[in-house]
Amino acid sequence: MDWSLAIKNYSNYLKIERGLSVNSVNSYCSDVSKLATFLNQFKIDDDISTIAYETIKEFLYYSSKLISSRSQARLISSLKSFFNYLQFEGLRTNNPMELTETPKIGRKLPDSLSLNEIDQLITAVDLSKPEGFRNKCILETLYSCGLRVSELVNLKISDLFFSEGFIKVNGKGNKDRFVPIEKSTKVLIQEYIKVHRVQLKIYKDHTDILFLNRRGRQLTRAMIFTIIKRLAEIINLKKSISPHTFRHSFATHLLENGADLRSIQLMLGHESITTTEVYVHLDRKHLNEVLQKYHPRN
Repeated sequence: MDWSLAIKNYSNYLKIERGLSVNSVNSYCSDVSKLATFLNQFKIDDDISTIAYETIKEFLYYSSKLISSRSQARLISSLKSFFNYLQFEGLRTNNPMELTETPKIGRKLPDSLSLNEIDQLITAVDLSKPEGFRNKCILETLYSCGLRVSELVNLKISDLFFSEGFIKVNGKGNKDRFVPIEKSTKVLIQEYIKVHRVQLKIYKDHTDILFLNRRGRQLTRAMIFTIIKRLAEIINLKKSISPHTFRHSFATHLLENGADLRSIQLMLGHESITTTEVYVHLDRKHLNEVLQKYHPRN
C-alpha cells in the first residue's frame, strides 16, 4: 500500500473509529504527510511496511530544524499513532516509533485580557455594518461561555436551552457538555436570531447553525481570527490575541472571583484538572489575597 492510500484510510479510521474532530484528523494526517513528502523529496523508496526507525530518525532531525519543539512533539505523537494504526490493521509487525521519546516542551501560558480590554474590543465593533451585531454576539459568547473557536462556529440553534440557562457544546473528541449562559449574552443572541439573522438568505444545509456569514453559510475558524485581529488593531492592543484568549480570560476571571477549579474544568470541558491548571494562571495579587484570607496565622 502506498503512502497516499494509507493516509486516506488512516483519516477514515480517526473519524469513524476514534471519533476525532475534523481539525484533529487534519493535524494527524498533515504530520504523516510530511514524512511521505520527505521520502519523496530525498528519493527514499520506503513504503509503509518497510520504513525503519533509522529513516524516520533522519526525518525527525530534518524537521527539528524547521519547527518548534512543541510542533516536534506533536509530530512524534502523530507518527506513533499512525504506526499503531498500521499494526492494528496488520500492515506492519512493529511500530518503529515505539521507543522514540517526546521532547519536553514545558507549559506555555497564553495571554489573557483584562475585563476592561474585553469591553474595549466589544465596544470597537461597528454596529452600523450588517455583520456588526453578529460580531458583538460572537465576542460575548466566546468570553461568557469560554468556548473554543471550533465549538463557537459549530454552535446550533437547537443547542440553545435558554429556559434552562444552558447551551449544549460539542467539544473535543465529539463529546457534548452543557455550559451555563449568562443572562445578558442570552438576550443578545435572542436579538441576533430574531432581528438580524432572519434577514439572511440561509443556505439549506446551514439553517440550524447559529452564527452565519453574509451568504447564509457557516462561519470559518479563520473568519473569527480575522474579526478579533481587526478589533485589536482598532483599539491598538499590544497583545497577541486569538479566539482562545477569550476562553483563557473567562477561566482566569472566574478563578480570580472565587470559582473553584472543578467547576471551571467542567465548563471548559477538560478531561483532566491538570489541563485546567495550565489555562488558569493566578496573578500575584490574587495569591496574596488567598494567603491573607486562608493562612492559619491570620
